[in-house]
Amino acid sequence: MGKATVIPFGPQHPVLPEPLHLDLVVEDEKVLEAIPQIGFVHRGLEKLVETRDYNQFIFIAERICGICAFGHSMGYAETVESLMGVEIPKRAEYLRVIWHELSRVHSHILWLGLAADAFGFESLFMHCWRLRERVLDIFEKTTGGRVIFSVVKVGGVVRDIDAVQFAEIKRVLEGIKDDYRQIMNAFLKDSSVKNRTVGVGHVSHEDALALSMVGPFARASSVNYDVRMLGRGGYAELADFRPILDDQGDCYARCKVRALEVLQSIDIIEEMISRIPEGDISVSVKGSPVAGSEASNVVEQPRGECYYYARGNGTKNLERMRMRTPTSQNLAGMTAALKGCDLADVNNIILTIDPCISCTER
Repeated sequence: MGKATVIPFGPQHPVLPEPLHLDLVVEDEKVLEAIPQIGFVHRGLEKLVETRDYNQFIFIAERICGICAFGHSMGYAETVESLMGVEIPKRAEYLRVIWHELSRVHSHILWLGLAADAFGFESLFMHCWRLRERVLDIFEKTTGGRVIFSVVKVGGVVRDIDAVQFAEIKRVLEGIKDDYRQIMNAFLKDSSVKNRTVGVGHVSHEDALALSMVGPFARASSVNYDVRMLGRGGYAELADFRPILDDQGDCYARCKVRALEVLQSIDIIEEMISRIPEGDISVSVKGSPVAGSEASNVVEQPRGECYYYARGNGTKNLERMRMRTPTSQNLAGMTAALKGCDLADVNNIILTIDPCISCTER
């Protein structure tokens, strides 16, 4: 038996897109324990709710994370709308779903490119990000932005999409779908990828439930939960939504679930476009949240359930705004997946969990 050693992993590491720091307790190249260190880039965004009114804070909420920007602005807006009893038009609900699913597509393709890069597939990395550019082009044409969109407001959305743009979006998505299937199959069927992912970083169904894991990380361990199942907002109009599940609970299963979710999101967008109703895209919102009023909301971000809580105090500045992001929720599962793994597999396990440190470090 060797002697246990503590090895620092991160916050700067070639495989990490964001600063994540772990203390790895290692013995004979085996990880006995992984201890995450939180707060490396704490930004104090939630505190700003005291100095920005509820309309201004939506621009701060979407800057919690560049990849999940739209989901944060939507989740915050829905929370304040619930706080103030505002009902938005149906067309606005559909538009929010379309943009949110486009965000999921670009997030998952971005992740797949990073995973390919970690395995040494430089050409696959470039192909993934080439596809992602097409999604960002859709965002640019419909919102004016490629990372931060500023298209959601309390009461609806500020931009509409016309029939010509919808037809173009469907054409682009069909092209993305065909190209993406080839990329996805190249990644999932490659023997070297399977050697590094099958059976690695396993988390059982029971542990996933006990650790309250969310998102693709949990669904790869056969946890049948997705906020979109609840039928909130425009998701209530979906004909038939079923989460993509896998029962293996390893790195390969997590790759597979995310890869298939891209195609599912494209199908959702196409269904929303075909059924979107005519009408207004926003309602006028006046006044302030009642003192002592409280509201909560959940949104299925690309990485899982994100919880929002708001409390009013009778002024335009909220008394409290709190987000519990999916990566915050999944840190316990990440330490469980790392326990007992080979030191060489730490990089790949962390990438398949797809942690978003910008979301976590609020």
